Amino acid sequence: MTKKFKQELLQNFKTAKSLNRRDFIYSMGASLGSVALAGMASQKAVASEAAAGPLSVKQPHLPPKAKNCIFLMMEGGPSHIDTFDPKPALHDLHLQRFNRKNEMASAMETGTRYYVESPWDARQVGQGGAWMTEPWKHLAEVADDICFYRGCQAESVNHPTAMYHMNTGNRFGGDPAVGSWVTYGLGSENQDLPGFIVLPELSYPQGGSPNWGNGYLPAHFQGTPLRPKGTPILDLKPPAGITPEHQRENLNLLSCFNHDHLEEHPWQNDLEARMTNYELAFRMQMQVPGILDIDQEDEKTKELYGIGNDDTESFGRKLLLARRLVEKGVRFVQAYTGGWDSHDYIERAHGARIKSIDKPIAGLIKDLKARGMLDDTLIVWCGEFGRSPDNGFRQGGEAYGRDHNAKAMTMWLAGGGVNAGHTIGATDEIGSEAVDVVHPIRDVHVTLLHLLGLDDNRLTYFSGGRFKQLSQFGGKVIPELIA
Repeated sequence: MTKKFKQELLQNFKTAKSLNRRDFIYSMGASLGSVALAGMASQKAVASEAAAGPLSVKQPHLPPKAKNCIFLMMEGGPSHIDTFDPKPALHDLHLQRFNRKNEMASAMETGTRYYVESPWDARQVGQGGAWMTEPWKHLAEVADDICFYRGCQAESVNHPTAMYHMNTGNRFGGDPAVGSWVTYGLGSENQDLPGFIVLPELSYPQGGSPNWGNGYLPAHFQGTPLRPKGTPILDLKPPAGITPEHQRENLNLLSCFNHDHLEEHPWQNDLEARMTNYELAFRMQMQVPGILDIDQEDEKTKELYGIGNDDTESFGRKLLLARRLVEKGVRFVQAYTGGWDSHDYIERAHGARIKSIDKPIAGLIKDLKARGMLDDTLIVWCGEFGRSPDNGFRQGGEAYGRDHNAKAMTMWLAGGGVNAGHTIGATDEIGSEAVDVVHPIRDVHVTLLHLLGLDDNRLTYFSGGRFKQLSQFGGKVIPELIA
């Protein structure tokens, strides 16, 4: 064994120290040579990422149909029956006693239950004949740009676990969010902004920030929430008297200390992420204020999103900001709006929710289309589950609502290569369960990745002794959703 080889081997063993116990054992294989090879590969990967940056643009696995994604999360579980999957059969059954057969939902049964009809009539809109209930006034104008999917089934009727499942693929939380996987697989087109940005409400959704966490992926890929009121990002503006030159000098000094520490503790991924985030925050000071200032938009554009109207102002601002972010190269934007958990007074509650989002969403689609961005931007609309055709207590007038239902829900997609102008899948005659083109959430996730040019089976990360992926243990593309 030559002296040079000994030195290289020692260096590779030093690099291999960055692996945890499971990774180290995994890398050993059957020989000493495999340890050295694993060390060299790790060293090369770390050096390559450091040079290019963790959010540098990466080549997709497949020809992508979309480059960016805007994910609209309706927290609380919107009723498919009262939005995009009307059930006329419930009219004749209204307030008749209901015998529950759904085993998953039976755990929620409390006493006698009764069928409830929708408080609204429905009509077909667009050339594709999509069904919408009466409150949808503006979305009806862009119905032919939308692909409605009625065949999805969730696995939980508990809000936090169902939210985690829809957002991360894991009901128990702690796994990377969909946006984290997308930015891990594709990087971001703008290195001066986070690749994954979240637009929450003042009160975070059930389950909290793990809904957009990075899980076991490096911290670079977690979602960055922007505050809905006040300063969107705290401490973004430097104190008075601190110039960019002062900040640059401070960051350079801090970087020297951190790099010295990182050389001695190369397994500390959080330190590396923190160093990268310091640099990103410095660059964001130049870009973010201008992007977040939607008052730069003309009055016609703001009116398109419903800005200036009390009912639509909040969500309209979110969606206009989402468009500005993807326009500047942000890969994945997720916007939240809650209040969909209508166990009673569904006409009042769902009516207010629909009114608050109808015009902003239609405005987003029209705006993206006018700018030539709709083909490259995938829009997803969904909640964490659907709702039942019945209610657990009998009330007259407008007081009735609906309970949770994991077996039937409607979601829709627009832009980005989807099968626009079509309604895919179906539920039974009362909306209790999906019966056609039925797929679990993991297949929806795999389809979203596919539209963005990513193969779920190739988009993996080694953690906890095995290679992990968004779909957990594999899923399949839903071909009917793709044009």
